[in-house]
Amino acid sequence: MKRIILVLCLFLWSSSVVFAQEWQTDFTLAKELSSKNNIPIVLVFQGSDWCAPCIKLDKEIWSTEEFTDYAKENFVMLQADFPKKKKNSLSEEQVEKNKALAEQYNPKGYFPFVVVLDKDGNVLGQTSYKKITPTAYIKLLESFKG
Repeated sequence: MKRIILVLCLFLWSSSVVFAQEWQTDFTLAKELSSKNNIPIVLVFQGSDWCAPCIKLDKEIWSTEEFTDYAKENFVMLQADFPKKKKNSLSEEQVEKNKALAEQYNPKGYFPFVVVLDKDGNVLGQTSYKKITPTAYIKLLESFKG
C-alpha cells in the first residue's frame, strides 16, 4: 500500500512539473527577457485564490500542455497576483510591484485581465477570460502582435 501511494505521489508531482508555467513576477526581468528573445510579454492580473474566472483561465488555458509548450518559445509570462487568503500572501515587495503594475496597466481593477506588451512595456492588446480552446486563445494573443 505504501508503494502505491509513493508511486502515485511521484506521478502527480512529476505531471505537475511538466505542465507548470514558467511565470515571471518581476517586470524589469520580463522586459529584459522579452527584448533578448524578441517575444512579447503576457501580463496576467489575477486573484489566484478567490477569482473564479481567474482560476478557470489558469486551468483551461495557462496550465494546459498546449499553451505551456507554445508559451515557452513565444511569450514571456508575467504574473501580477492579488491573493486574499493569508496562506497565499505575497512578500510586501511583491505586493508593491503588483500594485505598481496595476496602476499602470489595470487601473480599473479587472480580474482576470490579460495585457500583451512589447519589450518596452507598450500595450499591444488586452483581453480576459474567454471560454475558448487553448489554440484559440493562442491565436487571440498572437493577433495583438500586429
